[in-house]
Amino acid sequence: MPTAVLVDGGFFIKRYRQIYTNKADQTAPKVAKILHEICLKHLSSSQKEVRSLYRIFYYDCPPLSKKVHNPINKKAIDFSKTSEAIFRHGLHMELRKLRKVALRLGRLSDSGTWQIRSDKLKELLSGKITIDNIQETDLSYDAKQKGVDMKIGLDIASLSYKKLVKQIVLIAGDSDFTPAAKLARREGIDFILDPMWNPINPDLHEHIDGLKSTCPRPKNKNP
Repeated sequence: MPTAVLVDGGFFIKRYRQIYTNKADQTAPKVAKILHEICLKHLSSSQKEVRSLYRIFYYDCPPLSKKVHNPINKKAIDFSKTSEAIFRHGLHMELRKLRKVALRLGRLSDSGTWQIRSDKLKELLSGKITIDNIQETDLSYDAKQKGVDMKIGLDIASLSYKKLVKQIVLIAGDSDFTPAAKLARREGIDFILDPMWNPINPDLHEHIDGLKSTCPRPKNKNP
């Protein structure tokens, strides 16, 4: 029974950092290793059927690499040298080395604009602070992922229509993929959602065949 595991990279990294809090677990090689283990655990079953891995698909975007100036202090920022960019590049390289892992990269939509943190924006609109109170750390550069959700949906459709697998495991945390999940199920695919113990919308249960998280359960009561 071939199984394909699809991983929403942005969601995975966010949940991973909430679950694996040790500093030693935050390097690119260790994250890639643990991700691979989490995916392979979905192949084990208490039933007698034997599940084989078709492929692990990891969806992400290349990190931002441009140079900009913070509008508050005019300080130059080279995003390619940030710790997050270095980590993402390293993780992508490690995943490329792993057997039966396919890296699916979208792109970042660069609007060229800055955004004020939501809490600071509320204080600004309520009159608690003025624009002069905004600090450089209160701003973030606006760059959004493009094409990732589309690639996930297309791969689910392709795997289903071509009958390449009997089961699809999706590691993600929202309901954006409901139409793709419904399509897969109509094609006879066993569709499993792994939200890494993150609560899901109750309505999502009717569109999946099972809910299973293979990573450790978060220690905090409110995951």
